[in-house]
Amino acid sequence: MDSLGPRIKALRLEAKLNKAALARRVGVSDVTISYWESGAIKQIGHERLVALAKALECPLSSLIEGSQKHVAAPLYLHRRPPAPWQDPTAKPIELPFELVPAQQWEGSCYLMTPAPGESFEFLREGDLVAIAPTEEFRRAGLYLIEMGGSHLVRQVSQNNSGELQFEGEHDAEVTAFSQDCRLLGKLVARWQAHPL
Repeated sequence: MDSLGPRIKALRLEAKLNKAALARRVGVSDVTISYWESGAIKQIGHERLVALAKALECPLSSLIEGSQKHVAAPLYLHRRPPAPWQDPTAKPIELPFELVPAQQWEGSCYLMTPAPGESFEFLREGDLVAIAPTEEFRRAGLYLIEMGGSHLVRQVSQNNSGELQFEGEHDAEVTAFSQDCRLLGKLVARWQAHPL
């Protein structure tokens, strides 16, 4: 898999932009564009990636995955089961390390967005997330869970005794793990269409 730097350069050349023009569109210096393309800067924040995709007039998935031939379309995330990746036509994406350096995730990830008319805490219409299916708690963070027969996005952590606890975006109340709750996947990356 090619790295992010060469993809940025290829997309810039395809858009017939020089480094200075792209830098102005993204709101960074042309030196920063050079560093991104060379790989000298490997970590690019989510807001900058969204701005970069907009400036290059390409889907964010082109930056994430590269070649349009192998780009998986985002799956729609619904409130009701089953999980989107259980559809036999669902295709995983390869998530470059540069996009999620803190996660160091190994395994399949799926690009998702809330389905039209569906709302989730921590996600807004137009947001994209990379979700890695897992029923195991790996570390604190946002997870897609099933609770009471419905899909929810919750901040999941462990209390001092090692039990899982779930917190909503606006609730100060923390919900303890129960039998009607299970982890479905970890949100390993999130790109917000409109920052919170």
